[in-house]
Amino acid sequence: MPNIKAAIKWTLQTEKRTQRNLDVKTRLKTLFKKAKAGTAAAPSVEAQFDKAAQKGIIHPNKAARKKSRLVKAVRVAAAASAAAAAAPPKPARSKAATKKK
Repeated sequence: MPNIKAAIKWTLQTEKRTQRNLDVKTRLKTLFKKAKAGTAAAPSVEAQFDKAAQKGIIHPNKAARKKSRLVKAVRVAAAASAAAAAAPPKPARSKAATKKK
């Protein structure tokens, strides 16, 4: 620990800020994973990334990169679900047809 009172305060402030920033980064990772899986709304996650970048918790370019990747993943998931819904169902095969002679 430092001997100067102001330096002690700076150390404590740094620890608090570091912990707060770590909490925000962890929450952003969780939100990103949930939005990518489709359980969270993507626009709200994008807003959280913008907010973290604005406060200096993450770099603005990182926020932009994460938002871009999130939008891309959501589009791919939407296209896959639309393709699955549009494809006609496969006919069920009977046991007699699969049995060898």
